[in-house]
Amino acid sequence: MDGRELVRSMKVVGSVQGLRSVRSAWRQRRADARALPVRGAERARVPGQAAGARPEPGGGVVRFARAELRVCVTVGGAVFWGWDGAEASPSYALAGSPPDPDPRAELEPDTDGGWRVVSERVMVAVSRHGAVEIRTPGGVVLRRELPPRWWEPVAGGVARWVQRAEVAADARFFGLGGRARGPRLADGTYRLWNTDPGGRFGPEDDPLYVTMPVQMVVADAGTHLAFVDNSWDGRVTLREGEEGAGSGHDRPGTSELRMDGGPLRCWVVIGTPARVLHGWTALTGAPVPPPAWALGPQHARWGFGSAAEVRRVVAGYRERGLPLSAVHLDIDHYDGHQVFTVDGERFPDLPGLAAELRADGVRLVSIVDPAVKAAAGNAVYESGRAVDAFVRDARGEEVRGEVWPGECAYPDFTDPGVREWWGGLYAERLAQGFSGVWHDMNEPVSFAPFGDTTLPRSARHRLEGRGGDHREAHNVYGLEMARAGFEGLRGLRPDERPFLFSRSGWAGMQRYGGTWSGDVATGWPGLRASLALVLGLGLCGVPYSGPDVGGFDGSPSPELYLRWFQLGAYMPLFRTHAAIDAGRREPWEFGAEVLEHARAALAERERLRPYFMTLAQLARLTGAPYVRPVWWGAPEDRALRDCGDAFMLGDGLLVAPVLARGADRRAVRLPRGRWYDTATGRAYEGPGQVLVDAPLSRVPVLARAGAVIPVRGEDGAVELEAWAPAPGRTGGGLVIGDPGDGWGAAEVERYTSRVVDGEVRVERVTDAGAVAPERAVRVRGVASAGG
Repeated sequence: MDGRELVRSMKVVGSVQGLRSVRSAWRQRRADARALPVRGAERARVPGQAAGARPEPGGGVVRFARAELRVCVTVGGAVFWGWDGAEASPSYALAGSPPDPDPRAELEPDTDGGWRVVSERVMVAVSRHGAVEIRTPGGVVLRRELPPRWWEPVAGGVARWVQRAEVAADARFFGLGGRARGPRLADGTYRLWNTDPGGRFGPEDDPLYVTMPVQMVVADAGTHLAFVDNSWDGRVTLREGEEGAGSGHDRPGTSELRMDGGPLRCWVVIGTPARVLHGWTALTGAPVPPPAWALGPQHARWGFGSAAEVRRVVAGYRERGLPLSAVHLDIDHYDGHQVFTVDGERFPDLPGLAAELRADGVRLVSIVDPAVKAAAGNAVYESGRAVDAFVRDARGEEVRGEVWPGECAYPDFTDPGVREWWGGLYAERLAQGFSGVWHDMNEPVSFAPFGDTTLPRSARHRLEGRGGDHREAHNVYGLEMARAGFEGLRGLRPDERPFLFSRSGWAGMQRYGGTWSGDVATGWPGLRASLALVLGLGLCGVPYSGPDVGGFDGSPSPELYLRWFQLGAYMPLFRTHAAIDAGRREPWEFGAEVLEHARAALAERERLRPYFMTLAQLARLTGAPYVRPVWWGAPEDRALRDCGDAFMLGDGLLVAPVLARGADRRAVRLPRGRWYDTATGRAYEGPGQVLVDAPLSRVPVLARAGAVIPVRGEDGAVELEAWAPAPGRTGGGLVIGDPGDGWGAAEVERYTSRVVDGEVRVERVTDAGAVAPERAVRVRGVASAGG
């Protein structure tokens, strides 16, 4: 044991609790030593040569000397392949049953003893040694999976394996969940094990809270997403390729995935970025849109301390004319940090406070941690024991860990009955007046001065009745807690969409809500990491996320706070938050100048609320994230693939946040077409790089020529902001109104823009043809419309 780690642990959680965490960690190590077998000698295995095939709907099974491979192309064009009998289900990632096989896709012999499956959208080729190639319908190879290799313990047990893949020399890697290094993933190794980094993190830290074996790969030949459906611990090593000069040969990019166990099965979706995300969410579930109020500014602090302080902060916003949609209460509002309780002295009438704030347009949101204080008299613990809700070890004893309330037990969310029990507990939160919840510490966390701050790997889980241990359940623990909370809230209030976001999760977590950055370190590197996380998560199918504005720890300078605040104003989840000892994060705490510029950022966020509502509903319909890489509409532009300091907000706006101290101008890489600086109206032509002003009062935002964007007018009604198309070009946009906080279908309005006789004309597209819009239209960029 490292003594310095012990000291650090005791400083963080207190000396008494620090010592208890040491004992807890040693107990976990002993449990794993007893229950997990020593691997001992292993034998390696590869598939060997192809020995035959059996056609099935959508593809078939190819038999090799020492393994078999199932390949299936589905009706939506997604490709599934699995080794050694691995099927598409059961799966925590998929939303329901796997899609049906494409009846037109058939397994047929290929050259050199291999096999192939040909379909309208994709071709799959299997070599006689077990390599799997994903090709476009025209035959261009997008991804080549080399024959896998397994290492199987001679004495029996779980096999570990490695799968290597090759992509084009020009390809760039994105995704893998929430990564602080990105959005383009540089050469290196990335771990697949949801992890609390311990109070703060920066760009150099990996892994973090949400890891997913989901890769988005962008190359000249096309875009594809590859998902290895395996929740075990693993590591992905990426290496970008290199194109040969002159007569030299290209070196392909490579991805090597090493897993400690579990099935070797994979899904691949190909197409444009938009089509890929649409196909991905068809597999894993549509993102649930947040309620309309959750698209507004939100304020959190670990350490509000009392109802009086909450009232003081809300009054501060109101007195200064600053909009505020929600206040988040952290663990300090609980009685002794025990979940589903309230400190009655500091919050003597929490339902009354909630009603008072809601009358003023402000909702309360509650933190919920999974760890339950294991003490007699704790009602939650006693009710959990009554239904056998908690994770046990291999000897049948409850697994205990040390968290904020003290010694805690952990619900087993991989059990449907436990999820139902836990979901019912949210009735207490609703009765207290809360309108939403944020899940924290659900990697899950158990304080430890060394090693993994999580449960023993030998801890037993139900896994929907299959049974297994924490090695398989760890990465889906947060996902299934989100499921339990979401289904519980929906059952308790079936006419309202739950508002829930979770620090940890896995593929498919968008079905239950969103996430946020977690404890990002205060500093300029943390600001940059905030953007990388949101972009990477969006490409993995999780569109609703955002950072802790200002950083979690430490005290940001006024300039850093303002630049973070300006970035946050264009993020889906716009929330200030800080640690208990990090000081206040209200805009007026940083001086009059920061307050003035923060007010402008808030006003612009409120003006764009109809656009954010449109993007939220569009994500539900298509899977497209609100915040997208600048290459989203032009993946063939190599310069855009390397651009990680700007982003698209929908299709219409390009946002270039200021990520460096002292900057008042910055370079912006533009996609093809005309772009207008929304502050000055100046037009720029892309593709290329331009230098734009970035005064302290704002960050550069550029509108695509022809874009029609819904905004909130001065009277509060939704109006259309139309940016003049370039000569000879047209444009357009969508408006999807707020269907309410329930489950009603949203109406999609489509608009086009064009220049007719020197004037910009906006029309609504209907089944009966183009008609004049009923909404007010404000045209911008007119001075540049003619040339």
